[in-house]
Amino acid sequence: MNIDESTIEASHSLISPKDEAELAAFVGESHARAAPMRIVGGGTRIEAGAAEAEHILTTRKMSGIVTYEPGALTLIARAGTSLQDVEDALAAEGQALAFEPMDHREILDSKGTPTIGGIVSANVSGPRRIQAGACRDYLLGVRFVDGRGRTIKNGGRVMKNVTGLDLGKLLCGSFGTLGVLTEVALKTLPRAEVEKSLAFPRITLRDACEIFVAALAMPFEVSGAAFHGGTAWLRVEGFEAQVDYRVERLKELFLPREINVVADAVSRSVWRDLRDVKHFADSKAPIWRILIKPSEAPAVVEALRQLGGDASADWGGGLIWFSGVAASAAVRKAVGKGRAMLVRRGPLPAADLFPPEYGAVARISASLRKTFDPAGIFNPRLMGN
Repeated sequence: MNIDESTIEASHSLISPKDEAELAAFVGESHARAAPMRIVGGGTRIEAGAAEAEHILTTRKMSGIVTYEPGALTLIARAGTSLQDVEDALAAEGQALAFEPMDHREILDSKGTPTIGGIVSANVSGPRRIQAGACRDYLLGVRFVDGRGRTIKNGGRVMKNVTGLDLGKLLCGSFGTLGVLTEVALKTLPRAEVEKSLAFPRITLRDACEIFVAALAMPFEVSGAAFHGGTAWLRVEGFEAQVDYRVERLKELFLPREINVVADAVSRSVWRDLRDVKHFADSKAPIWRILIKPSEAPAVVEALRQLGGDASADWGGGLIWFSGVAASAAVRKAVGKGRAMLVRRGPLPAADLFPPEYGAVARISASLRKTFDPAGIFNPRLMGN
């Protein structure tokens, strides 16, 4: 089966299949020719692989919510469905995506529209991860096209249906190197009635990490713990009476520290900006996303600042955002055993986007890519392939 030429924008070598069958046919033909492609959803995140790719493949035309059952807390959507459409549908029923995906457009100055397939492919997870978990924890099932052009379905509509090999967890966070997602099934959760945030001004990151450890060890269901610009933030969400009680207990816990409390719209604005790393949007320097042990955050940030630039923290110190012009090797040396991903490249090479893989991890990754994409056509030279 040949691809309809109307789906190709020749000036951009852009392939935009209208459905799963057309996508599978195109991938099958590309596999036969070993023709590489760059896979994107809405085009709002990383821009690696374009130089090596014959075509850019986007799933944006494969959109729409397939089914949404608020009572069962499940939603199935095609990969090209915009994140906004998903969030609007959930909001109409008083629900939300618990993993709070960030919007990369501001820090990357990109103009596309985030898609739910892109969110899942990159395992995009926001500040609430410390309480609710990551995107992959809410993924019930997937449909995708592998590197041979085969359509594969895995998982179901409820958690108990996810038996055997959970390929969804494998695809989630693979950045399109193992398959092209066509449909995702997600668990949803009720939206919080109210939220309040405690601000601890004029403190160091070391002080902030001490606050995070103490707060997260208590049964007060803190749903956000972040630090930027000398201020630490703790967020509490839920029913009004419960939130008020937990906020008061947290204030007592941290006496005599200075604490300011903001609520609802102001609090949501604060966490939206922290989630999207808006404080680094105006900088032109590279931006790194660094995963470390929370206890190591103060030392790692100090080492990064010695290189020049600025840093902020999320996930109670487990996620560091660093903006600076330092070379990739210097950043990864400062991070030590942490995992540093280059989110905004600036002048740095595309090969530095993901940390290098060694030993058993490299062998397992290569074996998986060979199994799912034997011709190596999906996002070449990304994530080590």
